[in-house]
Amino acid sequence: MLIDSHCHLDYLERDGRDLGEVVASAQRAGVERLVTICTKVTEFERVRAIAERFEPVTCSVGIHPHEAGAEPETDADQLIAWAAHPKVVGIGETGLDYFYEHSPRAAQQKSFRAHIRAARETGLPLIVHTRDADEDTIAILREEREAGGPFPGVIHCFSSSKWLGEEAVKLGLYISISGILTFKKAEALRDAVRDLPLERLLVETDAPYLAPVPKRGKQNEPCYVVHTAAALAELKGVSEAEIAAITTQNFRALFAKAP
Repeated sequence: MLIDSHCHLDYLERDGRDLGEVVASAQRAGVERLVTICTKVTEFERVRAIAERFEPVTCSVGIHPHEAGAEPETDADQLIAWAAHPKVVGIGETGLDYFYEHSPRAAQQKSFRAHIRAARETGLPLIVHTRDADEDTIAILREEREAGGPFPGVIHCFSSSKWLGEEAVKLGLYISISGILTFKKAEALRDAVRDLPLERLLVETDAPYLAPVPKRGKQNEPCYVVHTAAALAELKGVSEAEIAAITTQNFRALFAKAP
C-alpha cells in the first residue's frame, strides 16, 4: 500500500472532478491514504470538509508562501486551534518561494516562523514548500530549532539542491518525492535523491500538478503516485513493494496523528 502524502483535492474539485471517484481510483491503485493540503486559511473550512467526507483522507492547515502577503496574518496560536480538529494531521504548507515571489519575502518568513512554532507546539509535521530559497529555508529551520527546540517536518515536492536535502535530514526532517523524479530533465534531482536515506523518504503527487511519466500532459491525481514510487524503487535499487512499505512506515512515523 502507498500513501499520497500531499495533494490538493479542493483544486481537483474546483476543476469539476468527482472526488468520490478520485478517492476510489486511488484506493483501487493501492493508495491507502491521502493528505489534502491547505494553502489558504480562508479556505481551510473547505479543505477540512473534504477530509471529513472521505474516511481515507486527512488534511493540513496553513498558508502557502505565495499567499503570505494576501491571507489574514495568522499566528501560531490560531494555527494550533485549527489543528485540534481530528482530521488535521499537519501544519502547512508553508515556507519560502523566491522564484515567483508572489508575496514579500518578509511576509513569507514571518508566516513560516509562525507555522514552525505551531508544529513544535502541536507535534504535527511542518509541511515545507521551498523554491529558489535553499539558504534562507535551512537558516530559518535551524534558527527555530536552536531557539525553541526540535519539531517534525517534511520538505514536500523535493526539487531543490542536494545540499538542502542533506541539511534538512540533519535537522530531522523527511523528504517527500513527487513526479518530478520521473521527468527526463531531472537528472540532478535523481542524483540528489539517490543519496538520501530511504528511512527519510515519502512519496506524493502534489495533484493536480506535476503528473509523472507516463501520465505527462494529464491532470495529476492521487492514483498516479504509484508511478513515482516505481521510479523511486528503480533509483534506489529496491523492489516496488519495499518502497511502498518503507514510505508508508515513514509516513506513519511522521504523521502520527493520521489514522
